Amino acid sequence: MHKIRINMLSNADKVRGQGVGSAYLEQVALVKNELSDYFDVVINDSKPADIIHCHTILPQYLMKMKRNKGINVAYVHFLPDTLDGSIQLPHSALTVFKKYITHFYNTADYLIVVNPIFIKDLVRFGIDEHKIKYIPNFVSKETFYKQEKEHIQQTRSQYHIDENAFVVLGVGQVQTRKGVKDFIEVAKKLPDITFVWAGGFSFGKITDGYEELKEIYENPPHNVHFIGIVPRESMNDIYNMADILFMPSYNELFPMSILEAINSQKPLLLRNLELYQDILFQKYLVADDNEGFIKNILKLKNDPQFYSQYQNYSYDISQYYSKEHVKEMWKEFYLDIAKKKNL
Repeated sequence: MHKIRINMLSNADKVRGQGVGSAYLEQVALVKNELSDYFDVVINDSKPADIIHCHTILPQYLMKMKRNKGINVAYVHFLPDTLDGSIQLPHSALTVFKKYITHFYNTADYLIVVNPIFIKDLVRFGIDEHKIKYIPNFVSKETFYKQEKEHIQQTRSQYHIDENAFVVLGVGQVQTRKGVKDFIEVAKKLPDITFVWAGGFSFGKITDGYEELKEIYENPPHNVHFIGIVPRESMNDIYNMADILFMPSYNELFPMSILEAINSQKPLLLRNLELYQDILFQKYLVADDNEGFIKNILKLKNDPQFYSQYQNYSYDISQYYSKEHVKEMWKEFYLDIAKKKNL
């Protein structure tokens, strides 16, 4: 059988603390290790390939797609609008960058979105709906899983967190759109609860709201721990030492942190965004404002039955985003586009 050669183009794992890098590593490992009977996967290779799959939008990858005689696939890890609230650039530079992103996506033969809700947004930017395919992210249950209590206590001790504390975890880059300021305001209203934020300033001083956020980061309330960018191989410890994952983001595609946390069966508390509805099956807690977040955190802390219910809901979500399910979607996609091109 002729194996289809796929060249994965990415520098997504070069910037620490980005969910894009986690998604890239999981997807490449899945296709390379689990579908090796069908595909020969190379990474950032200079030789011709049947399929070029771009995970990031570097100009050199755009040039490779333009020269490629095979099939071009690009991952949509963010929309042009996602840049608002993420990085701080002059308006003219931001406008040019958004146009470049749209041009990059238009150059690809196929686009992969991790959330079906964004198909209509891409169409709004002038992209042909027929070339957009939904394949969700997933995380390995070998990497992210529920740990024993003894291990959890060791992690808490490492981060100077009381073994009996109720711990609320936020994960992501420290930037405006992630809702870090709301995370802090909620923590101030709940002084007896411990709040931990894992993540840092991956984009440095061009991070939106950098000066204000840096001040918060360096002088947090007494019950808030900013633990910085944590290596991915250590993140399972962080999810396990927490009691809930609280993500007050204003704008996301499909946070890898949600998929990682539900493998350790942590209840999810999220902002009430439309984007979560189709991908998390209503099995999470939502609020529209800080008052609602506070109410839900207190109920999870004080009502064991309620807490257990949302633990089970997280387990249910994790079963849908299993390696086996997503693997079949990738296999079907790559084989289908290769067949259309007579590869």
